[in-house]
Amino acid sequence: MHFVITGSLGHIGKPLATQLSAEGHSVKVISSNEARKAEIEAIGATAAIGSVEDAVFLADTFRGADAVFTMVPPNYSGGNWKEWIAGIGRNYVEAITVSGVKQVVNLSSIGAHMIDNCGPVSGLSQVELAMDAMVGVNVRHLRAGYFYTNFLNSIGQIKHQSIITGNYMADLPMVLVHPADIADIAARALKDEAYLGRGFSYIASDEKTPAEIVSMIGNAIGNPEIRWVERTDEEEFDDLVAIGLPEETARNYVEMGAAMRLGEMNADYFRSRPVMAGWRNFESFLPYFAAAYNAK
Repeated sequence: MHFVITGSLGHIGKPLATQLSAEGHSVKVISSNEARKAEIEAIGATAAIGSVEDAVFLADTFRGADAVFTMVPPNYSGGNWKEWIAGIGRNYVEAITVSGVKQVVNLSSIGAHMIDNCGPVSGLSQVELAMDAMVGVNVRHLRAGYFYTNFLNSIGQIKHQSIITGNYMADLPMVLVHPADIADIAARALKDEAYLGRGFSYIASDEKTPAEIVSMIGNAIGNPEIRWVERTDEEEFDDLVAIGLPEETARNYVEMGAAMRLGEMNADYFRSRPVMAGWRNFESFLPYFAAAYNAK
C-alpha cells in the first residue's frame, strides 16, 4: 500500500513512517525542512519537501495514496492561531478532494468537542468539522491526550526553579498519551479503514494528576523537591510571554489551560471513558525524560 504522512519526522511521524516502511509499504513523508530529506530516506521512505499551507503541493503529494495521515503542525508566528489551524484543515480538504484520496487518519485532540474556548484545540475542532463534511471519504480523527513529550518543555523550569507550572490544579486528572501509541493506532487505521471506521477515537496511554507527574519526574531525575505551582491565568500569560511566546500563542495556551481547569476540555472523554491504549504508561517514559534532562 502507499501512504502519505504529514508531520515530518516528529514524535508521531517518525515511528509511524518507520513502522509502515519496515512492513514493506510505500511511504511518502511531507516535511517543510529540506535537511530532513536524508533522514526520511534512511528509514526507507520518500521525502516530499513542501508546506501544508500549499494546497496544490498537498494535492500533488496525496495523489495515488491509499491513505493519508494528516496533522496540523505547531505555529508560533503570532497570527490568529485558531484561524491558521482551520485554514490548514481547509487545505487538507481541498487536497484530499482533488487527489481522490478515500481514507484519512487525522490527528486531533481531546477537547475537540469544544468549537470555542479551548485555545488551539478549538482550531482542531474546525478541522474535524471541515473533514467530516467531505462526501465519499472515510475520515477517522484521533483525539489524543496530552503528550508525554510536552513535559520536555519544562526541563529549563525544573533546572532553574525546581517547579512545573500551569493554570490548573495539582489534583486535576490529566489524560496523557505517548506519541508512539498514537503512531501504533494510526498505522492500523491507515491500513484498514474498518479498524476504527469513520468518526473519532480518544487515544490515551495513562491518567495522572500534575502532583503525581512532578513526583514521578522528580524521582526519575534525583530531585524529589520538584513541585507543581498553580498559576492564575494572568500569571501564566505573563510567564509564557516572558519566555518569548507571542501574545496570541500565550492567550491560546492560557485559554486551553482554563478549559482543563474548568473540566470542560476533558468532559467528553470522561463521559465515555474509553479503554486506554495503555501500552506505554507514564512511568515507561521517565527514562527518556531523565536522559533528555541530563543531556541539557
